[in-house]
Amino acid sequence: MNPRLHSWLDSTRQQVRGLLRWLAPGLGVKRWLFLLLIGITLIAVGLAIAVLDVYRTTPETWWLPVLSTLSLRFLPRLLRAIIFGGLGVGMIGFGLWGLNRSILAPFIRPGRPVVDAIARHRRRERGPRIVVIGGGHGLSTLLRGLKQFTANLTAIVTVADDGGSSGRLRDSMGVLPPGDIRNCLAALSDDEDLITQLFQYRFGSDGGTFDGHSFGNLFITALTELTGSFEEAVAESGRVMGVSGQVLPSTLNDVQLVADKTLPMVAGDVRVHGESRIPTVQGKVRRVWLEPNNPPGFPSAVRAILQADMIVIGPGSLYTSILPNLLVPDIAAALRSTPAFRVFVCNVTTQPGETDGYSCAEHVRALFTHAGEDLFDLVVANDCIAGELPSDLQWVRPSADLDQLAPVYATDVAAADQPGKHDSAKLSQALIDLLQARTGPLLDAPARDN
Repeated sequence: MNPRLHSWLDSTRQQVRGLLRWLAPGLGVKRWLFLLLIGITLIAVGLAIAVLDVYRTTPETWWLPVLSTLSLRFLPRLLRAIIFGGLGVGMIGFGLWGLNRSILAPFIRPGRPVVDAIARHRRRERGPRIVVIGGGHGLSTLLRGLKQFTANLTAIVTVADDGGSSGRLRDSMGVLPPGDIRNCLAALSDDEDLITQLFQYRFGSDGGTFDGHSFGNLFITALTELTGSFEEAVAESGRVMGVSGQVLPSTLNDVQLVADKTLPMVAGDVRVHGESRIPTVQGKVRRVWLEPNNPPGFPSAVRAILQADMIVIGPGSLYTSILPNLLVPDIAAALRSTPAFRVFVCNVTTQPGETDGYSCAEHVRALFTHAGEDLFDLVVANDCIAGELPSDLQWVRPSADLDQLAPVYATDVAAADQPGKHDSAKLSQALIDLLQARTGPLLDAPARDN
């Protein structure tokens, strides 16, 4: 076969396949296309009746033979219907294609067909309702993976952060710390491009007004001043960034995390005030709590937990990211009441100054000690111990006594290129597989992005 003809045929086949993909189930296109065709057909019938009436009642003039020729009356009726119907369908299809390209031009990304974007949006729109509880980089890693499966995501984060840019804004402006919320918004953004990079941008430490501040923290703080509401500022930030889901604080109260740490060779405990200071003080954490005690939970966060299909606790720093959320009584009570499938994701490695030497079972015991039992149905633990860790980290292993505390699912969820961290794709896929094994398929498998 001629190479040019072969190339043309191959290109034509690909274009036809691309057009037929618009008829795939779930896109929400066929119903409107069908309605459009009915409307056009009715208009065509009306015009045909009008033309036929003119043709039959008007005295014969010079243009009637021309009209007869153009209407192909010399051909059989069935053939005429096929020819005119085919021309009509082709013109409608081409017109709709051009119209869609014109309307969607600002949203089309190079190398990604519009039909792919719509299919992905529809699939994620029908995804399960998943609530993730925690904070820090571990939570952001998980959210980046889960947003490929569903847009119905809710991240519930702690507001006990008092270090860095968040702590300084908390002290000077009296706002809740926006740092963990900012990270989650960035992770949930549909387009982690320039706007997300801007949101995560941190000013240099030059001693100026913005010394060390994150632009996103300043943005949320400014919106809080404008709207008069921290939760409204977070919601508006999410809309600006086009996030998939929502980010909610566990409480709107201004709380501080306090810990008692046991130091070697020292009688009694050392009390440490402030989330940022807890890991810096040597010794073993004996207990942590919030001041003021028993803060009310944020109603939207409690409602999200009660309406969820799945709840994921962690990953993140055990004492400074996860437990501050569970120490809010309303959050813990909602976890015990929800019908959702509840999973605790244990960290891959220990946290210096918090969980040095901890096994996975000791992580679970710490949760039970501080927030009570019956918080989750399953523990997901990493069983891939590979790679060289920094000297101050140890692998968190699923020890033999873990089975006595809770059901365990051990699998490889570690990042191959970053020893000691979770792999967002592996972890999210494992969680979705567990959810489907328990409840049955709630969504289609996601299409892999090239």
